[in-house]
Amino acid sequence: MFRGIALVMIFINHVPGTIYETFTSRNFGFSDAAEAFVFMSGLAAGLAYSNRFRTGNLWAAIAKVWARARQLYFVHIAITMLSLAIFAAAAKWFDIPRMLTVNNAAPLFKEPLSALVGIPLLTHQLGYLNILPLYMMLLLVAPLVLIIGLRKPWLMLALSIVIWALAGQFRINLPNYPNSGGWFFNPFSWQILFVIGLLSGAAMKVGKRFIPYHPVLFALALGFLLLVLAWVKVPVIGRAGLDSMRFLADAGLPFYVTWFDKTFLALPRLLHALALFYVLGHLPIMRRVASSAIAAPLRLLGRQGLPVFAVGTVISMVLQTVKSPRQPDPLFDGMILGGGLLALWLLAWALTKTQDVSRAAKP
Repeated sequence: MFRGIALVMIFINHVPGTIYETFTSRNFGFSDAAEAFVFMSGLAAGLAYSNRFRTGNLWAAIAKVWARARQLYFVHIAITMLSLAIFAAAAKWFDIPRMLTVNNAAPLFKEPLSALVGIPLLTHQLGYLNILPLYMMLLLVAPLVLIIGLRKPWLMLALSIVIWALAGQFRINLPNYPNSGGWFFNPFSWQILFVIGLLSGAAMKVGKRFIPYHPVLFALALGFLLLVLAWVKVPVIGRAGLDSMRFLADAGLPFYVTWFDKTFLALPRLLHALALFYVLGHLPIMRRVASSAIAAPLRLLGRQGLPVFAVGTVISMVLQTVKSPRQPDPLFDGMILGGGLLALWLLAWALTKTQDVSRAAKP
């Protein structure tokens, strides 16, 4: 269910300018659906692959994880080329030339040879299409994380924290080409969410919790979420919070501690995401909600996470061209987003039905 919610919010946020994007999670805290997607990707990987690393052939276990990474690579290349075709069609046939300049598409038309080198190397990523390369890189190192984490989980967490801090302190990132700079989702920073999710999923697989419930920790997490909500919704509190951050920055603390940088997953974003996951993960009512009939469409979307994300991304690129000249409008925005979400639900239903039929046909 939670992965389904994240996919819905990602889809809505990928069509900027609609009135409904004001209702997604990024408007109520420091983090957004990207943090949830990465954490739950780690959680799902821990559930899916950890037992293979506990017993059985190690190379077979590694190959299974890397096969998923290989699949992500080809999906990313496919949706990148489809998105570029959508932008080109919008300019050629619908007189929307601005689509050639948005979402980091401009280098392909200004420096086509360099951009065509960068796309398969993952050094040139379109806007809104940069989370699958991150996920792929994290899966490539997931076997090492599991080998260490299954034996020394807290050591693995400590190593992950050190890598996150070093990446922020020295601005370590993977390179872009032909553009300058680094990846929008820096794998060295975002790995911390994936690692925590992976260790949590591995613990869940054997009926344990990596970070168990504690009333004090729960109260602190809930209190932090309420403080952040007030920060973003009450102007006077928000100004006071920003003043305090500037004070800490002037005192010499680094930017990844005192600001909200997304590329390096700054501490306020990271803490908000972890607090949110901890609170939702330990609320008894959430299990009943997640298993209820009303959450069934979200569960269905979550079960087919990769195809729903990939197709949803392509649909969102189409909707960006449709939405481009229009102002926010509840009816029009609701029609295009609702139609897109219905198409994704039908896709998830068809894929799930096909899987069920295939399983039933096996002897």
